[in-house]
Amino acid sequence: MLEYAQFLLTLRPCQAKPQNMKTAKLDIVYTEYSSIDEMDPLDIELVKAAVEAQKGSYAPYSKFNVGAALRLDDGTVVKGSNQENAAYPSGLCAERTTMFSASAGHPGKAMVSLAIAGGFGGTVSDTPCSPCGACRQVMAEYQTLAGRPMSVIMFGTRKTWKFDKVDDILPFIFDSFNEK
Repeated sequence: MLEYAQFLLTLRPCQAKPQNMKTAKLDIVYTEYSSIDEMDPLDIELVKAAVEAQKGSYAPYSKFNVGAALRLDDGTVVKGSNQENAAYPSGLCAERTTMFSASAGHPGKAMVSLAIAGGFGGTVSDTPCSPCGACRQVMAEYQTLAGRPMSVIMFGTRKTWKFDKVDDILPFIFDSFNEK
């Protein structure tokens, strides 16, 4: 066995570190609230709408109910919830349900802020409910289309995180459609 391992080592030549390579650090800035009462009144309204939206969740498989509420630039609040399906990939997350509904129902309106609340069995989790990667990418595209930051609020009953822009939860956003 030792001879085989030594043989494998000879197949991978040792490479020198490229001279132009550098290491960078990425800082993410967000606000953490320990109580909803610490938040801006408009953010409180949005969080309450997200919690209310959980009631429309259809989650018979995961039992994890998620609600989302989205404020548009004209002040309109659009709500949505996760919708599961027995054909697993056919379901849709609350965040995308909400954003797609807002885009279809209010074309041309910029998405300003999105609040998310989730928990098992219709409850709200103590910790913030974090969006999946696909939802983050959809948020990023709508933010880019609006030409302005979209804040993201992840609500939990014991702590809540607010990010001022989608870039803070999805660094290195895929936006090659904007390349010229």
